[in-house]
This record gives sequence, structure tokens and C-alpha cells, in this order.
Amino acid sequence: MKYLIVGLGNIGDAYKNTRHNIGFDVVDCLANRWSVEYEAGKLADIAESTYRGRQVTLIKPTTLMNRSGRAVAHWMQQKKVSLDKVLVIVDDLALDIGVLRLRGKGSDGGHNGIANINAILNTPRYARLRFGIGSNFSRGRQVDFVLGKWDKQEEEEVSFGIDRAADATESFIFRGLASTMNVFNTKPRP
Repeated sequence: MKYLIVGLGNIGDAYKNTRHNIGFDVVDCLANRWSVEYEAGKLADIAESTYRGRQVTLIKPTTLMNRSGRAVAHWMQQKKVSLDKVLVIVDDLALDIGVLRLRGKGSDGGHNGIANINAILNTPRYARLRFGIGSNFSRGRQVDFVLGKWDKQEEEEVSFGIDRAADATESFIFRGLASTMNVFNTKPRP
């Protein structure tokens, strides 16, 4: 079985450790666990591994966040991964920091990266793991908040959440969507 795990984010040092790049952070955590390194590929940096007998491709799109769908479609086709074996990891303002929500389909929820993937794939029927980044910003400051770095008080919670999101991804690969939703769509306990 082949899986495609997509971490959404923006490339470049200016975006490292920002709330909007949490998808990159989670796939980086998996790459570290599995001792694999990224290589530059078409539309994305990619790393390949096996996890419990499954072939897994991790990608970090090198397109802008709002054009992530091109990378997802390309690597699905390139690696011959079916839609039910794709997982997209994305930040979510509607969830408290570190809270995870795994779904097998759904709307874009106002996230431009997900909106573009939905449009390019012509369906919202693929798994997405939403990672809560909170919504502690003043009116009109959403962009600054999303592109801002975690503060010191948030770092421990975020680190725990990244590990938990990596665990959820491994569970998705090995146990499937429904079982993983039952375990990980609960309040995290540090």
C-alpha cells in the first residue's frame, strides 16, 4: 500500500516555526522518526520511507500555500497513490493550540491551501488532519497571527501537539481513518 502525507506550509526561513507552517513541522517530525531526508522534487520537497510495510511519501509543497493542490495532484499521480491514502496536515484557527481534528472529507474551512487542493483534485473527499493554532489575535490581525511565530508559553504545548500529530499520522497509515479518528479526535493530555 502507498500513502502520501502532505504537510502544508510556506517555504523559506521567514516562515520557519510559524503557526501557518505546522504541517511542515509534523512531516519533519515523521522524517526525523523514520531517519529519512528530503530531496528537491517537482513542486515539493519529498522524503520516502516505509512504515510497518507501507510505502510512504512525505511532501512539503514548494508552491505557495494557496497553490498546494498542484503538488498534491502531481505526487498522487507520480506515486500512484489513491485518494483514500492521502492525508493533508494543516493549521486551523478554529481549534485551540494542539487540538487535533481528523476528518475523511470536508469543506476548506476558510483555509486557502485546502481550498486549492479541493479545487485541483475536484473533490473534498480526502483525509485532513487539522492542528489547532488558536485564535488569540485582534480584529484585522489574522494574517499577522497566522504568519507569526509561537511564543514561549505556547512552545511546550506545540511540541507535544506535533508529536501527537505524528502519532496520529502513523495510526492513519497503519490502522486507518476510522480507528485513528476515535483515538485522536479527543482533548490532548500532556
